[in-house]
Amino acid sequence: MAFSLRKLSPVGRIALGLVSQMVTIVLLLAILFGVIPDQIESARKVRAVLSESLAQQTASLLQSGDMARLEATLRGALERYDDLRSLAVREANGNIITEAGPHRQLWQSPDNGGAHLDNIAVPITADKLVWGNVEFGFHSAYPESLSGWLTYPPIATVLLIAFLGMITFYLYLRRALEYLDPLSVIPERVRTAYDTFKEAILVVDPKGRVVLANTAFRNLHPAADANLTGKPASSLGWLIAGMPMGDAPHPWLQAMESKATINDIAMKIEVPGQNHATEVVLNCTPIIDGYGQSRGSMVILSDVTALQRSNRELQRALNELAESKREIEEKNLELETLATRDPMTGCLNRRAMYALVEPLFATIVERGTDICCVMGDIDHFKKFNDTYGHAIGDLVIKAFASTIGSGLRDADILCRFGGEEFCIFLPSVTSEQAWQIIERVRNAVEMEAGRSIRDQEGLRITASFGVASIKDGAAKPDALIELADQALYHAKRTGRNRVCVWSPEVCEEEPAAAAQ
Repeated sequence: MAFSLRKLSPVGRIALGLVSQMVTIVLLLAILFGVIPDQIESARKVRAVLSESLAQQTASLLQSGDMARLEATLRGALERYDDLRSLAVREANGNIITEAGPHRQLWQSPDNGGAHLDNIAVPITADKLVWGNVEFGFHSAYPESLSGWLTYPPIATVLLIAFLGMITFYLYLRRALEYLDPLSVIPERVRTAYDTFKEAILVVDPKGRVVLANTAFRNLHPAADANLTGKPASSLGWLIAGMPMGDAPHPWLQAMESKATINDIAMKIEVPGQNHATEVVLNCTPIIDGYGQSRGSMVILSDVTALQRSNRELQRALNELAESKREIEEKNLELETLATRDPMTGCLNRRAMYALVEPLFATIVERGTDICCVMGDIDHFKKFNDTYGHAIGDLVIKAFASTIGSGLRDADILCRFGGEEFCIFLPSVTSEQAWQIIERVRNAVEMEAGRSIRDQEGLRITASFGVASIKDGAAKPDALIELADQALYHAKRTGRNRVCVWSPEVCEEEPAAAAQ
């Protein structure tokens, strides 16, 4: 009962109390003045009259000796009277002469604990001596099921009075309480306290009607300055228009239904005469009573117009800062490119190459893996400058660098070492693999580099390459470059347009001989 009472509204609990008092008064009147009929006493009288009447008929039939008519009389009585369960004629010695219904199974003698109201024995006398009894078994005078108790006149009367009284009291009280002055519910000192808050506060009852609106709320919009008490909050069009809720219930209704706080609903309130809307954040908190039921909701609106304006200005400043950072990064990238790349070919310059190769070389020496260095040079480059001019000579260098780069892997390092001479580092390849790679590059230079220069047709560009491996005994990058340079000189001395791999036998002559 305690749990069910928590679900009742205050009106329901008041109505239940009044009904309880009314039922108590009715029961007292029934006891004192007999207002409600005594069903048991009525049944007792009816059964006594019925038993005496049937007992007289039975005695007459026994005296006449007409047993067939006696049995028919008993069966007829059992069929006519629904209250009867069984009948029997028993001699004084306990012998049953005749019976109707399952009398032997149902009969409980009043002398042996049977109910006097449900089991009645009427004696039959002969010559002033008791000859026997006519026994009557009745259904219980008391209800035997829940439906029977509910239809039992005293119980049914009380339930009907309670039901009709509950409906009458509830409807009357609910209607009457709607006219109570909310000012008597919320004291003036409480309203004054709410008026000191900077946040706009609106308190609504379980039906969403306004109970309190503080000064800050009434200042949000000109229409809010009217008397809002008792009005549905959903009727405040200027408030509802700013909510991005769609078809969902209003947030104060959601808070009451879920019994949970609804937070951070951003909304805008359009105010007549202002160029910009008032930006607020709405929060709703359910008001829970001592029984855990929602009895209303407190709506709090915080004006964040200035904060949002500051946030937008800060975001604008951050965007400008990010744009400046991006421009600086682009400039730094350009500077890095200028500092590390050859401006004509886009290949690494010497300084950038050494910055990459030296740590890589140390790692390879530590792990014992392989790396090859390739030195490449354009054959007879001076003739291009002398014959076609330096502009075509520059195009030849660009075409040569582009062809080499297209034949290398991403992990390979390509550097313009000086003039028409280029240096390549190939990590994780052997001398044989490096020779195969550079031989394809050499062939591509011969077949494609000249045709890529459209400003001068008929150019034939070839190049010579020297390959050396760290396995050849170089301890530092400069030493490996020197070995590859020796192999390059050997390639030039032996006919150019070829790839030569360094070995002591092949490169035993002095490198200076290449100048001849």
